[in-house]
Amino acid sequence: MNTPYPFTAIVGQDDLRLGLLLNAVSPAVGGVLVRGEKGTAKSTAVRALAALMPEVSVVPGCRFSCDPASPDPACPDGPHGEAAGVSRAARTVELPVGASEDRLVGALDIERALSEGVKAFEPGLLADAHRGILYVDEVNLLHDHLVDLLLDAAAMGASYVEREGVSVRHAARFLLVGTMNPEEGELRPQLLDRFGLTVEVSASRDTDERVEVVRRRLAYDDDPAGFAARWAGEETALRERIASARALLPRVVLGDGVLRQIAATCAAFEVDGMRADIVMARTATALAAWAGREEVTADDVRQAALLALPHRRRRNPFDAPGLDEDKLDQTLDEAGPPENGDDDPDPGPDGGGDGGGGGGGVPPQADGDRTPPRADGDDTPSQTPEGTPDAPGRSSSGAEQQPVAAAEPFRTKMLSVPGLGEGAAGRRSRARTEHGRTTGARRPEGALTKLHLAATVQAAAPHQHARGRSGRGLVVRRDDLRQATREGREGNLVLFVVDASGSMAARQRMSAVKGAVLSLLLDAYQRRDKVGLVTFRGKEAEVALPPTSSVDAAAARLESLPTGGRTPLAAGLLKAHDVLRVERLRDPSRRPLLVVVTDGRATGGPEPVALAGRAARLHRAEGAASVVVDCESGYVRLGLAGELARELGGTAVTLDELRADSIAGLVKDVTAAGRAA
Repeated sequence: MNTPYPFTAIVGQDDLRLGLLLNAVSPAVGGVLVRGEKGTAKSTAVRALAALMPEVSVVPGCRFSCDPASPDPACPDGPHGEAAGVSRAARTVELPVGASEDRLVGALDIERALSEGVKAFEPGLLADAHRGILYVDEVNLLHDHLVDLLLDAAAMGASYVEREGVSVRHAARFLLVGTMNPEEGELRPQLLDRFGLTVEVSASRDTDERVEVVRRRLAYDDDPAGFAARWAGEETALRERIASARALLPRVVLGDGVLRQIAATCAAFEVDGMRADIVMARTATALAAWAGREEVTADDVRQAALLALPHRRRRNPFDAPGLDEDKLDQTLDEAGPPENGDDDPDPGPDGGGDGGGGGGGVPPQADGDRTPPRADGDDTPSQTPEGTPDAPGRSSSGAEQQPVAAAEPFRTKMLSVPGLGEGAAGRRSRARTEHGRTTGARRPEGALTKLHLAATVQAAAPHQHARGRSGRGLVVRRDDLRQATREGREGNLVLFVVDASGSMAARQRMSAVKGAVLSLLLDAYQRRDKVGLVTFRGKEAEVALPPTSSVDAAAARLESLPTGGRTPLAAGLLKAHDVLRVERLRDPSRRPLLVVVTDGRATGGPEPVALAGRAARLHRAEGAASVVVDCESGYVRLGLAGELARELGGTAVTLDELRADSIAGLVKDVTAAGRAA
């Protein structure tokens, strides 16, 4: 058995350790989400926490860890008698990102159910994690259907399995701990809200601290058991402190003054719902118990806010996390101090976090809002060295304007790839998936994952007499089993090709274009797509962002995008072709959607329009689905974007038609090249 790294040997990361310890003191806090860059001891700290958790008493032989003092009356292994319980260590159960639904919630033994007529249920990870820790590494990469199951179990404290006429329910109350790297994509808001606390972690920039991290890690790798033995005293002391805090917790008083401060803080930061108020109250109580006090102080409330609110006050995926601490202090002062005057709580483990610093690992933000770069106020187009405005078809040295702010994003119409794909689960285009509505049955090509019961019975029924059936169950053989085929939605690769040339450089025009692309990025985030960004201006095109799951990164690159120069449309399309070619090799099942944002003009070099047409037909030959967002404005329109869309074999939409509430047109599905008339 592997020796875990001691929790007390972790260097720094005070907010991370405090968040985990508060959940050990009070599991009702609701878990913790650890956000940060790779290599910051996120997983190490979570796995080390299990050794500090108090032992649990369970019913002997119960696969669902029932408490002998109050066994679950609906336990599938019940009913339980009055036998004495046995103690065991609290479990830490890890949920792999690629786990199946059956592995998470449990599986029914279909063959036994059909042949013997019995309900044979094999528990899953939710049953194993009951009364312990459920740890999800890279939780932001978890498939949507598994996220939905986690949400249901976390909300109800139970797992329900309804399948093929068999119903099983069992208790599933666990401490949910997730770790993630925000650069790889954000979490759905519904799951984000289920985590009681969130902490931001990063590698220390202090040389001495980094040296100590390396020294301890090398010592542990050389002799794990010996290293753990050297920290056994500190581990025992911390374990005893957790037990003492748990015993003190029921006696902690949460006064009316403190409750008023909590309510005022949640209202001031405009959090959704009431869960934030409840989590803050529980966290502040746990902080008081951890400090050995029986009364909650204003500093407890402040620290609780820094841990419980940053991930709840975000309004959209592109807002930066964090709280304005000046606003927090002002709100607490205006709500009035609590009647008790203890303003010097224990700072937490190893002196980390004093309640007055940047607790929660969140740097101060300007009210957490995204502040885009400001334009310089000049509303004229970019100038060439000769002092004339940069216009299509004219020579330009590539002079550029400073980035302009994006217009307010809006809800966009649905753009989807036609046909039936087989890509990763998402919410955009139709696809054959493991989850969704059942559309038919087929013989399984490998391991059976989703049984089509009616088709299986129909295949086995004609052979019952020949197989000598004598009991009540069917005689089912491997050849009789049928796999259910299901249809759901997939996520796509949405590759944006954005014209940043001088023809797009008018201030109001580029602001509207950025607002439209930002709106499409928000839509891609909600539909679980990968996104990439190619821009073109001057003499060349560049990949501003390789395909990634981090829509936040694409939004940041978009905001800093300068404009000016000629319009090398062909270069932009060819660069996009190279990106899609590489992505097809990496992930052939993920279908691309090419979104070209341009007015259709092409300048620079010999025959730029003809060259752009040939590049567009190259995409059409590859069968890529495409849409052109026509940014042309004014009374005189050349219709160049529409011509580009025809060359691509796709669809053209104007900025107005892109809005979901627009009456300019109906929802437009992208026309694939292979299906164009």
